[in-house]
Amino acid sequence: MALADMESGRDGEDGACEPDVIAQGNVLAGFSESSETRALIASLAEMHEDLKNRESVTQRFLVIMDRYQEQPHLLDPHLEWMLNMLLEQIRNEQSPPLLVHLGFKFLYIISKVRGHKVFMQLFPHEVSDVQPVLDLLTRQDPKDHETWETRYMLLLWLSMTCLIPFDLSRLDGHLTSEPGLAREPIMDRILAVAKSYLTVSDKSRDAASMLVSKFVTRPDVKLKRLGDFLDWSLTAMSQASDLTMEGTVVLDGVLQSLAQLFKHGKREDFLQYALTVLQCLDKRRLSESNQAMLRKLGVKLVQRLGLTFLKPRLAKWRYQRGSRSLAANLSSKTTVTENPQLVLDPARQEDDYDIPEEIENVIEQLLVGLKDKETIVRWSAAKGIGRVTGRLPKDLADEVVGSVLDCFSFQETDNAWHGGCLALAELGRRGLLLPSRLSDVVPVILKALTYDEKRGACSVGSNVRDAACYVCWAFARAYEPTELKPFVNQIASALLITTVFDRNVNCRRAASAAFQENVGRQGTFPHGIDILTAADYFAVGNLNNCYLSISIYIASFPEYTRPLIDHLVARKVNHWNGGIRELASKALHNLTPQAPDYMANTVLPQLLPMATGLDMHGRHGAILACAEITHALYKLTAKTDRPVTDILSADSVEGLKVIHQKLFDRKQYRGFGGELMRPAVCALIEKLSLSRMPFKDDPVVSGWQWLIDDCLRTLHQFSSTAKETIKEAAVLALAALCQEYYQVQPGVADPKMQDLLVSQYITSLTSSDAVTRCGGWSLALGSLPQFMIQNKLQQVLEGLQEVLRVTQKEISIESTEARRDAARAIAQVCLTAGVSAEGSGDSVLCAANVPQVYRTLLDCLSDYTTDSRGDVGAWVREAAMTSLMEVTLLVASSDPELLCPDLCQSMMCFLAQQAAEKIDRYRAHAGTIFLRLLHSQQPTVPHIPHREELLSIFPVETVDTLNWNAPSQAFPYITQLLRLQQYQYHTLLGLTVSVGGLTESTVLHSAQSLFEYLSSIQWDQTALEQFGGTLLCIFKNNLRNDRVSIPLLKMVDQMLARGCFDIFITDDNNPFCVELLALCKEEIKKSKDIQKLRSSITVFCGLIPFQGDVRKKVLFQLLLLLCHPFPVIRKTTASQVYEMLLTYDDVIDPSVLDDVMTKLSDTSWEEDLSVVRAHRNQLCDWLGVQRPTLVAKSPAQ
Repeated sequence: MALADMESGRDGEDGACEPDVIAQGNVLAGFSESSETRALIASLAEMHEDLKNRESVTQRFLVIMDRYQEQPHLLDPHLEWMLNMLLEQIRNEQSPPLLVHLGFKFLYIISKVRGHKVFMQLFPHEVSDVQPVLDLLTRQDPKDHETWETRYMLLLWLSMTCLIPFDLSRLDGHLTSEPGLAREPIMDRILAVAKSYLTVSDKSRDAASMLVSKFVTRPDVKLKRLGDFLDWSLTAMSQASDLTMEGTVVLDGVLQSLAQLFKHGKREDFLQYALTVLQCLDKRRLSESNQAMLRKLGVKLVQRLGLTFLKPRLAKWRYQRGSRSLAANLSSKTTVTENPQLVLDPARQEDDYDIPEEIENVIEQLLVGLKDKETIVRWSAAKGIGRVTGRLPKDLADEVVGSVLDCFSFQETDNAWHGGCLALAELGRRGLLLPSRLSDVVPVILKALTYDEKRGACSVGSNVRDAACYVCWAFARAYEPTELKPFVNQIASALLITTVFDRNVNCRRAASAAFQENVGRQGTFPHGIDILTAADYFAVGNLNNCYLSISIYIASFPEYTRPLIDHLVARKVNHWNGGIRELASKALHNLTPQAPDYMANTVLPQLLPMATGLDMHGRHGAILACAEITHALYKLTAKTDRPVTDILSADSVEGLKVIHQKLFDRKQYRGFGGELMRPAVCALIEKLSLSRMPFKDDPVVSGWQWLIDDCLRTLHQFSSTAKETIKEAAVLALAALCQEYYQVQPGVADPKMQDLLVSQYITSLTSSDAVTRCGGWSLALGSLPQFMIQNKLQQVLEGLQEVLRVTQKEISIESTEARRDAARAIAQVCLTAGVSAEGSGDSVLCAANVPQVYRTLLDCLSDYTTDSRGDVGAWVREAAMTSLMEVTLLVASSDPELLCPDLCQSMMCFLAQQAAEKIDRYRAHAGTIFLRLLHSQQPTVPHIPHREELLSIFPVETVDTLNWNAPSQAFPYITQLLRLQQYQYHTLLGLTVSVGGLTESTVLHSAQSLFEYLSSIQWDQTALEQFGGTLLCIFKNNLRNDRVSIPLLKMVDQMLARGCFDIFITDDNNPFCVELLALCKEEIKKSKDIQKLRSSITVFCGLIPFQGDVRKKVLFQLLLLLCHPFPVIRKTTASQVYEMLLTYDDVIDPSVLDDVMTKLSDTSWEEDLSVVRAHRNQLCDWLGVQRPTLVAKSPAQ
């Protein structure tokens, strides 16, 4: 049982969330589809022959029934009429076999949802039903895999008819009434059917075992056939091999039937056979089988044999709490006896106990089952332990408990721990774990609640912790509060530790449910109700919330403060998972105000040896924890204007100071361990600097500075994941270190360190060595405090600009990341320096350097660098957009006059372009920034072109409601910018790559929005000429830039196909068409790009309708492509020209049209060029186009 699946049953903080939870759940009031179900069943007779209708009806019936999987009792009032309707069709002699099978399939669907034990009781079981059901079952083909539901339901029905209270021999009549024909008795027929279906591979085997349990236990059958059946079963069991599929199926069926027989049969009937069965089972050695189901059935049968050996009685010595009803307990006015078991007469406790020797074997096998590798086997064994122990004398039962406790050795596997927990829960639930044993059991359960073993790249133990929570839940119901009182604080603390600190959400929820059960049943858990309100089933679902919020609330109660802290220090700071170690250190930071003296005097001295220990994970977690605790202590002492050293001992201060040097001396910053140690020590440097530790002018500061510089210098040596973590930690450490230790007085930098750091970082940024250049220097410069870049601003900006120039021939991930970091750093430097119109360009943003900053960032928006990973330039563009927004808002709030109209126009146009592009993430980022700047009130961004029109297109509510990630929402807005002259070029440029892109949703919605705009100006010659001019300008500016030119050709093809430029068709040699043709010719000149050539062919064909010389030129280009070196291009051209001539029949002389069409369609354009050229020249003559001439190649110089 997993408590994680149990609801906590508690409201939210104020109870207001309960209706929402109920509304969202799948809670049904009744069987609302009754009439539809009746109609579906009634329609079976009409539509069973049509496969499509049959599948449709079956699927709909499945959907209806599956809704009631969680509330099957709602079907109870309707089961009878559904069964009767289906049986009526099944019993009808006119019903074809297909309809009968369909009826049984519907019956199976109902029984699957409601449960066969309930549903089978509704089957008619009169004497008259036995023979027809048996006959129908006999006629079935056990090998027909399509009709297994029929056989399954018939076996269930037959098992119900077997319950008739008459001797079956009465149904046989005169077996030899007909001469020469002897009929088989009903009893033998049913038994033969049952045996045959025990060895099939489908679900009918389960129903057959149920039939056996009900049939063979009949008084008349057991007298004649029980021994024979058991002989058959044991023979089949001994002969079958679990190494073959057939043998496994036989063993499964036989074991199921035997387990059911020994469960439902009377003890006096089966006791004589139990020993024989047990011996046969021992010989099979099922515990060594590879089949989990066989091992489970073996354990199930063993426990049933054990219960057969023992008399069916309740142990008189068991502990009985009294009423198990919570309502009864709460409403009871009388006090329950503290030890109810003492009221029994001790002399009667051991009477008539004669325990067979075989019980030892049974218990031994069940204990072995507790350690099985499969949960289903362990669970079955645990229930068996509980059932068998309940019939044993007190002394023997105590020995069983002792054996179960042996499972909790650390030499045992997690499987044994899990099985042991399940067994203890069963024993406790049944009152078989006496209070005298709690002192042995509780410590074991507390260990199980924190069981976590590392195995390779993962850990095991979550099932053990979950089962331990189940034990605590069971104990809450099993014992009186007085019995558990000595252990309340231990159990409560352990459960709360698991509730807030366990890595697995199921375990956290299980612990929360167990704690709730104890609060309700025991009533002795300190502050139970208050804690449950904060740590209910839903609240503990988020791990961060548990560590950083709920744990703080729980620790505010003194009983739980130290246990929570101690657990973090002992088990979580050195946890194998890095995320848990980081959360543990943050939790310790938050818990420090609850026990500052304990943290300073006990916890920190414990952590300092770990921080320089041998265990890498423990070292990492301890360094982070030391940093967080020290910073938290500083925050507390700062409130009273005391230094942190007032609360820290001299040994602790010294221990913190030497951590870096010890790691450096041991060379622990290298290799894989360095990926953990470097960010951890950088975090330590940051927190100690923020805590104002008295290390100024101490050599340790130089060591710290070396580490920060080395981290930034050697980033290329680490994995991509570790690189970002190290860089971020180093930059934060540098900022804190400078702030604390590099000021000679407030706001004045140490000149030596200022010159050293700034010059060193800028030199590295502009280094000729690509590896050095790609370090973390940009963000380091961006993190420097204001006094460190005083009089150095221009130098810093020029260094960052140098990084942003894409001059490297090789494009690597490091160079792209360096440009991204530089774009971020520019904004950080500007924000740090501040704005002053009259200030010096070397210290603040002013008229001298604002244009320089904007030009640099706007240039970044044209970074479309690509490599094998795709558009990596998008990282730079994203950072530049963010920096533009931050710098713009800074300047606008301080001195808006520094923002000239040209800069604002360029910025808004580039943002509009990015907001129209194809990658959802960057489109959304650009769109969000565009609206943020447009609607910014404090400050208001000046000189935004067409501000009023933009505000009408993007009302203020679109800031929150417009989802830029969704193409269906974004493009209808962004295409409206095409109406605004200053935005048209950049918006159309962005739309070009979207309309001509590959992503279906982006292409669909961008094209739809664009063509809606074009349809609105289709007959407005001025507007269309302006749009055409913009389109040609984009084409001209991006010639042979495949990122733009190929999508543009695709977009132009769609425009021509939709007749967007039909207004120009009547003009001879319209300038738009002439220039478009010239640009297309230039674009494909000497091109070997198949995609580009194919797109140009469709554009050429789209230009055919235009009048004048342009038509001849287009035909010439198409005929030229008919002799292209690539066969696929020749074939594509012929196909496109053929379709074009079918569409535009006025292009050529009708007298040669048939010849041209025949030549295009019949010629094999993939043949040799010399053959193809002759056909092409013939087409030239027919079309009146000059034959292309071969140009001789110039001789090599």
